[in-house]
Amino acid sequence: MPQHIGIVACSAEGAALCYRTICAEGAQLMGPHAHPEISLHTHPLSEYMKCIHRNDYAGVADLMLSSANKLAKAGADFLICPDNTIHQALPLVEPTSPRPWLHIAEEVAKSAAARGYHRLGLTGTKWLVESDVYPQKLAAHNLTCVRPTLEARAEITRIIMEELVYGHFLPTSLTYFQQVIAHLKSQSCDAVILGCTEIPLILNDQNSPLPTLDSTRLLARAALSRAHIEVGRASLPA
Repeated sequence: MPQHIGIVACSAEGAALCYRTICAEGAQLMGPHAHPEISLHTHPLSEYMKCIHRNDYAGVADLMLSSANKLAKAGADFLICPDNTIHQALPLVEPTSPRPWLHIAEEVAKSAAARGYHRLGLTGTKWLVESDVYPQKLAAHNLTCVRPTLEARAEITRIIMEELVYGHFLPTSLTYFQQVIAHLKSQSCDAVILGCTEIPLILNDQNSPLPTLDSTRLLARAALSRAHIEVGRASLPA
């Protein structure tokens, strides 16, 4: 049987997209309408934001570990978190986690390297963009990371936290993202990381000035591949 996937969720829209991707694309590995067993747990986003606003990543880790323990009791074999920002706390979680984790930035880095990219623009919340989550994982694959301007980081964070996490997708916000990515392209970036799990809800390869690295779906596909490895089937394409 495929392994049981545990989703440590944070924001609803990103977690829902990850869950839907696993269910929809599971059929490519397992047959019509099939997918691995999945359990999901989330604390209110407000609890995470209280910790993030005071730079308390030990508190973030406690919330993640609480979800991890619940998911382990539900039978999950391994865990994923479809939220880039709170991966800053993952090193605090892993030593006492009841189950192993896939790392979202590692999956993005592997996909970028496989596609032959070298210089990647990074979009996401200011807390993510100003962290080492992506630079560290990208450097291990000889990839470089370019951050948007401080002004762009602030506006992207506002769009994510005031619009996207509530499922509000405004044409003006899409235009702003496109302008930011066009600027990253002018800085010789050859692809852009959609480093917030809600960003793929408005941006994709068809409307982005640069090829996209969809962190949400890349994590979901990595989870599918891992869940299915026990029955010897090939992984999904990057």
